[in-house]
Amino acid sequence: MSLQCGIVGLPNVGKSTLFNCLSNAKAQSANFPFCTIEPNVGVITVPDERLVKLGELCQPERGVIPTTVEIVDIAGLVKGASKGEGLGNKFLANIRETDAIIHVLRCFDDENVVHVDGTVDPVRDKEIIDAELQLKDLETVESRIQKCEKSARAGGDKQAKLALEVLEKYRAALSAGKNARTVELDNKDQEACAKEMFLLTNKPVMYVCNVDEASAVSGNAYVERVREAVKEERRVSADGNTMQEPQVLVLAAKIESEIAELETYEERQMFLEEIGLQESGVNRLIKSAYALLNLRTFFTAGSDEVRAWTFKAGSKAPQCAGVIHTDFERGFIRAEVIKYEDYIALGGESQCRAAGKLGIEGKEYLVQDGDIMHFLFNV
Repeated sequence: MSLQCGIVGLPNVGKSTLFNCLSNAKAQSANFPFCTIEPNVGVITVPDERLVKLGELCQPERGVIPTTVEIVDIAGLVKGASKGEGLGNKFLANIRETDAIIHVLRCFDDENVVHVDGTVDPVRDKEIIDAELQLKDLETVESRIQKCEKSARAGGDKQAKLALEVLEKYRAALSAGKNARTVELDNKDQEACAKEMFLLTNKPVMYVCNVDEASAVSGNAYVERVREAVKEERRVSADGNTMQEPQVLVLAAKIESEIAELETYEERQMFLEEIGLQESGVNRLIKSAYALLNLRTFFTAGSDEVRAWTFKAGSKAPQCAGVIHTDFERGFIRAEVIKYEDYIALGGESQCRAAGKLGIEGKEYLVQDGDIMHFLFNV
């Protein structure tokens, strides 16, 4: 399952520094705008302590294989990007291809680092990026409305009428300076229709507040302002469940880059303890990005290999089998499932079988995060 998160923000807010920490790639990081000319792409592993424990227990010959997420570092957008200013439309297109957005906001003062607008104001910066993405979405929505109106009038196309209802909702929100993700849709049909529109401001978003070392643990006044600003993005889904507002993550990219340079795990942990952190901001960000996309993990474990596999929350057993190979889904018979806690507590598969802790599940089984699975199929 190929998944991408795009890092966006104004120039000089710490995007490329963060990207380097995440991917160990060496994207150029400099104190001037547009130092990232082509989008850098890094494949990063998702930290998972369960995978480590399974590896220690199974001692697989081929090793332990984690699941991954792609991170795309996109050059800094500026006011007017939707109309081609700066590096404009090219980078808006790069954002469109991603599954979620990591929006980096500068929340530190440093007279040696130039701010493209002269002063540090993360809420203003957020609004600039939001406005550019909203304008691009509005352009897309207006174009689609014209097409849907013709189809709806010409042949009484029900799908076109449904799309038109959704597009009108989006047009009203975008015209009012709101992101598409804030729109409340009336039913499941509208939600399904909306997913096919791939609007930039409808993508899941995480705001990363890039702070100085002193603010790495508790944040600062800038961070509090960002938290207040994102509360407006709460929404209610069609089934009536309140959706959480976008996540705000506090991270000191400069410090994270220093941690990434350390050779051993022990050295990194000592550094973190010295500044009062239990886990690196980079690890927290990767885990949060994974959760942002509503992703979960199941495992396959044995003497040959221990591996993590990514699936969408709510997937059934055949769909998860298809993550490994399409033949597994096509010829699915059943799944053998062991809960991670049982596997670790009892010491492996054979012990779980003997204790009656191995479940036989069919096509309707909803796979749970942490399940250890073996699929039986026939093609």
